[in-house]
Amino acid sequence: MEEFNMSENKQTVDVTVAGGYKPDVIQLKQGIPAEINFKRINDQGCLDVVHSDALHFSEKLPVDVVKTVQIPTDQAGEFEFSCGMDMFHGKVEVK
Repeated sequence: MEEFNMSENKQTVDVTVAGGYKPDVIQLKQGIPAEINFKRINDQGCLDVVHSDALHFSEKLPVDVVKTVQIPTDQAGEFEFSCGMDMFHGKVEVK
């Protein structure tokens, strides 16, 4: 299970990108704005991009640079994200 910080008005989750996503399952509370901070720590090829059609984002991930993605939490459900070649996957669960 992921470690995340939550205040009354925002949820923040840090995801390490190295040979996959750690954590690869992120649970968020519905209705509270959320963001994921992706940090890639090695130069493994296809992990240089993270994207999600369901969550409407696509970000390049330079090594050792934190990229923050806003996650909509208005609808409950499970939403996939993956690397640029769709080899490594993660999931956001909004409950």
